[in-house]
Amino acid sequence: MSQRHLPPSRSGPSAGTGQPAGTSRAARTGGRPFLGLAARTTIGVVDRAITAAAARAGAPGGLRFTERQLYYETCRVLSPGSTLLRGRVPGTPAPVLRLPVFTRALEVRGREAVPGLLPPLPESAARGETPRSREPSESSQSSASTAAASAADSSEPDLYDYGLPRLLMCQDRSIAGMLLANHVHLEAACPVFAAADALPLDPGLLTALRRAEGATVYVLHDASPAGLAFPALVRSGMGPVPGVRVVSLGLVPRHAAALRLPTGRGPAPGPAGLAARPAALRPQEADWLAEGRFAEVAAVPPDRLLRTVLRLTRGPRPPRDSLWSGLRGLRGTGFMTWPAA
Repeated sequence: MSQRHLPPSRSGPSAGTGQPAGTSRAARTGGRPFLGLAARTTIGVVDRAITAAAARAGAPGGLRFTERQLYYETCRVLSPGSTLLRGRVPGTPAPVLRLPVFTRALEVRGREAVPGLLPPLPESAARGETPRSREPSESSQSSASTAAASAADSSEPDLYDYGLPRLLMCQDRSIAGMLLANHVHLEAACPVFAAADALPLDPGLLTALRRAEGATVYVLHDASPAGLAFPALVRSGMGPVPGVRVVSLGLVPRHAAALRLPTGRGPAPGPAGLAARPAALRPQEADWLAEGRFAEVAAVPPDRLLRTVLRLTRGPRPPRDSLWSGLRGLRGTGFMTWPAA
């Protein structure tokens, strides 16, 4: 994905404008960078697309979403054909909007003016530091290690005295923060962690997983060589924990093709980068990865991502009761049973 930025605004003497020669255009516009006609037109179009994308990303019910998820939703707004073809014609199209153009438009608009947009990760988390001195906060997308550290230092002595049947590990810190902000950990009764911060797991968590027979650690990762090798990395980071399964929730390349997710292209991985790919990977998927293609979990629409994570981590839901099943149940209870004749 190209990382080229828009040309910087030019400043210089303001001859014939009545302004001092050393006054820049940015200074005359209240500190905002001066944009040419083409740049203003482009940013205006992208700004309207961001408005529509934010409404779609937050539906239904005012979901919270990350800047990266907003970027991919904006690409879908600008390319409605991709949405119409989803599920009918598989493919992995390139993004129709360059990331630097989107970032520039978002800066001009102001991130705080986008309803539902989560704030960026703290600088320490972006640098890979473990923010153990902060309290967990959904609004700041605190990482999983913050929650784990706060739980470990809690005054409740019986915190880890119960079994933990399932746990979700995310490759992307911002996705983990998005799931926490939308209360997935509460609805699924499944703690959500960012693996970069949580591995190796706290000994108390390992004990809780061991105590619950048949516990499962779910792994959510990108469709990339590093993402496909991520479940094995989680397993090795956990150490020997008998009876605990590590299950991948995706993404894999065929998921990206079925959902027509916008994909990027980077340098082609070497043999070592493709050596850790799963054995179940299809030849077409291996060729796709060998070309340097990748798809991020953030490219999945937020509502679909939440539904999928909840469905897979909660397990199958019990069948809903109907009128006839209720009547059959009453007949078997002995209370106001049907007459024999």
